[in-house]
Amino acid sequence: MKQDWIEEALEKALKKTQHNSVRIGSGFPHASQGGAYDSAEPYWWTAGFWPGMLWLLYNESGDESLRLIAEQCEDRLDSVLNDYVRLDHDLGFMWTLTSVASYKLSGNEGSKVRALKAANYLAARFNIKGNYIRAWNPWYEGEDNAGYAIIDCAMNMPLLFWASEISGDPRYGHIAEAHMDTVMKQFIRPDGSVYHIVRFNPHTGEFIEGIGGQGYAAESAWSRGSAWAIYGLTLAYHHTGKIEYLHAAKRVAHFFLTRLPEDHVPHWDFRAPLDERQYRDSSAGACAASGLLLLSEKVDEIEAAVYREPAIRILKSLYENYGTWDDMNEEGLILHSTSNYPQGTNIDVPLIYGDFFYVEGLARLKGKGPFYWQ
Repeated sequence: MKQDWIEEALEKALKKTQHNSVRIGSGFPHASQGGAYDSAEPYWWTAGFWPGMLWLLYNESGDESLRLIAEQCEDRLDSVLNDYVRLDHDLGFMWTLTSVASYKLSGNEGSKVRALKAANYLAARFNIKGNYIRAWNPWYEGEDNAGYAIIDCAMNMPLLFWASEISGDPRYGHIAEAHMDTVMKQFIRPDGSVYHIVRFNPHTGEFIEGIGGQGYAAESAWSRGSAWAIYGLTLAYHHTGKIEYLHAAKRVAHFFLTRLPEDHVPHWDFRAPLDERQYRDSSAGACAASGLLLLSEKVDEIEAAVYREPAIRILKSLYENYGTWDDMNEEGLILHSTSNYPQGTNIDVPLIYGDFFYVEGLARLKGKGPFYWQ
């Protein structure tokens, strides 16, 4: 495979991020509105993606200014970690991409301690009756969501696997494995499609229902949920060697890949009615591509192409058809992501996690690790 476009794509992502970093600094961007990234609160679940992307591009370029900003973002997250009250299941997204990244790339002991603290808080959300990590805290007074778990959380489990490896304490990994067993049993349907939310009885662990969440409906197929599952299950296999995770990742991958449109970038929900399916979710494509590349490394050489080649097609389409390289009035790297269609929020805009996974996918194609989830 010719590498020219990969090098070119990474270089353009680097230059655009260097330009953006002057304005964004140690902020926490989430969605681009009118060409400029907004600034989310440090406790918002997306807080790790900007510094995570800075670490990726620092590792690619050696640009010390990117490293310094990533470290400043990590410092700012101390207020969230120490206050505790804003913490939920997304500790993995936040501290894997900041503190684990910092520790892997620089050996910073302070970062190691932060990540271990975050892992402890994440492990504490484990419901022993249902074998799941609880998702959100109540959004409003009187809300009872203690029985909610979400497919996104599959991507938070690498923090627990990492904590077991670093600390020598297997309990973190036991919790992560138990949660991923529940993902296989309760989230993945026989055809490989995925529930976004599953509600359990928090006292007995009984499965109550699947909920549509950010998908069109309970039994639809939210594409980013599929991406979280492909990547999260493959990472679980990477950390445990449990073959059932690999089989489940393949099943979800086949469902995802057989439903892509001609330009290889998914619609926001594969089963939404045609008149509501028009929007793409480039972030789902980018995340799935990075997961598929890892999946291709976990199978034999003949089977690897089944996952690697579609991942390349997704990333190349994002570069050629969704990139903003010639538009200096747009800070997002890739266009046409969809955050939450049912709520009408951040539809058809660049999203920071789409940018992150796009850059990570390119780094995987180049073999430029380490990758923080692993």
